[in-house]
Amino acid sequence: MKRVPQMSWPTIRSISSCGSLIAVLTALVLVVAATPATAQEIGYSDWKTRCLKTPSNRTLKGRFPEKDQLPLKDFRVVQQLVEKLFGHTKQSEIAQLPNWIGEKPDPAEFFDTRRAYFLRSAIRFQPFAQKLAADPGSEMIFHGDFHGDIRSFISTLEWLNRSGRMSGFRIKRPNTYLVFLGDYTDRGAYGVEVIYTLLRLKLANPKRVFFVRGNHEDFQLTARYGFLREVRAKYGRTTTPLSIWRMYDFLPVVIYAGVGNDFVQCNHGGMEPGYDPRPLLNSAGRQRFQMLGELARAKFLADHPDWLDRPDAKLKQQLDTKMLDFRPRSPTVPATIGFMWSDYSVFANDPALSYDPRRGAFVFGQSSTSFLLGHASAGRAKLRAVFRAHQHSSVPNAMMNRLIASNGSFRHWQAADDRRRAGASREDLKSVVETGRERPVPDRSVWTLNVAPDSVYGVGNSYAFDTIGILHTGKSFPDWRLEVVNVPVPVD
Repeated sequence: MKRVPQMSWPTIRSISSCGSLIAVLTALVLVVAATPATAQEIGYSDWKTRCLKTPSNRTLKGRFPEKDQLPLKDFRVVQQLVEKLFGHTKQSEIAQLPNWIGEKPDPAEFFDTRRAYFLRSAIRFQPFAQKLAADPGSEMIFHGDFHGDIRSFISTLEWLNRSGRMSGFRIKRPNTYLVFLGDYTDRGAYGVEVIYTLLRLKLANPKRVFFVRGNHEDFQLTARYGFLREVRAKYGRTTTPLSIWRMYDFLPVVIYAGVGNDFVQCNHGGMEPGYDPRPLLNSAGRQRFQMLGELARAKFLADHPDWLDRPDAKLKQQLDTKMLDFRPRSPTVPATIGFMWSDYSVFANDPALSYDPRRGAFVFGQSSTSFLLGHASAGRAKLRAVFRAHQHSSVPNAMMNRLIASNGSFRHWQAADDRRRAGASREDLKSVVETGRERPVPDRSVWTLNVAPDSVYGVGNSYAFDTIGILHTGKSFPDWRLEVVNVPVPVD
């Protein structure tokens, strides 16, 4: 491989919440070039074989594979794909200013991939939302967290190939979309391989593959929860994934995907009451974008006193201190973004809203969520449901037991379930929650997809199947159906 020249990046800002590791990341170097050397592409079959030959995460138990076991010997292969994606992005729909609703990005800032909000010579952090309009009869395939699990990713791609939807990395059907719901790295040994696979899919299908930004698509979290350590263990102590960190800025924090006037919200975490999606939802065109801008949470609360019915003293205090107006300076500063961090309650008789100090985010109940979805549906476009991930635990709890009993796709607030059954076994839950392969999609429903199984989550909860949700659309929303597919994964 031709050696790629090095180009220095400015010093990363010292941010105390990252711990001492980030504070000492100074004078870092990113291996890039104006015209990067082109590595020979790895064919799909070869890539599949390489990945499935590696030791599983369960076998490694928190370690990393030996260098001779790595599917990618050189990190520059990934960096070159990131550079290709940067080039594609600057020529795609997102770079066309008429496709932006309201505030428009400054191209000299937003698309300057040599600068980032986390560097001293910074540009602004500018999270955004995306609208994706498809034709009736389209199918949207959702996948939840990977957390460095390449075996599940490859196993699911194999199923998509066998089902005739894909040929290698390329989608065969013009009406099929892949939507990945965040948390691609950390807590697993194969975050690099997951990112490489996502990039191959996106570059092969730029208008059919989309991935949203989860809470772990944040340089601070990847420095704390494993991805930075993974990159350095595999490719040297001075290797830093700066290009990947910058790539995260081009991932929407939420995608509103739909057909006609019916849309579903696709994101990693939960609701964000400070953002009004109506201008974006009701805009014309296939792909449109909108800056989140200032998140006007306090204003929404003041303008809609009927949103929450008589909050108790504890919730009122949390609203006074947490439900504030702010413009994000990072994914977590001055507060977490709901689309990336928030959760949903499990049972219909849970509170309408609560606050989880461990996440630093709100937990939305059925009535508060229904209100927000209804508010977003005030125009011609209707926001019908939410598909998301994020709400997982490495030990069994009420949520994980329901996710597994539901075959990896759990609909919140089911009528036959309530908090009295919080400790029910998975076997008992199979008669309470939906388990069928094909399921209706009720208006204003919320669906959580499970995390890939070759992970600490799969170990702690004893499951070995991956899950995708295939949303089959029709001309009218009542005809839409969710197909839940389980794919066995070789985890040992």
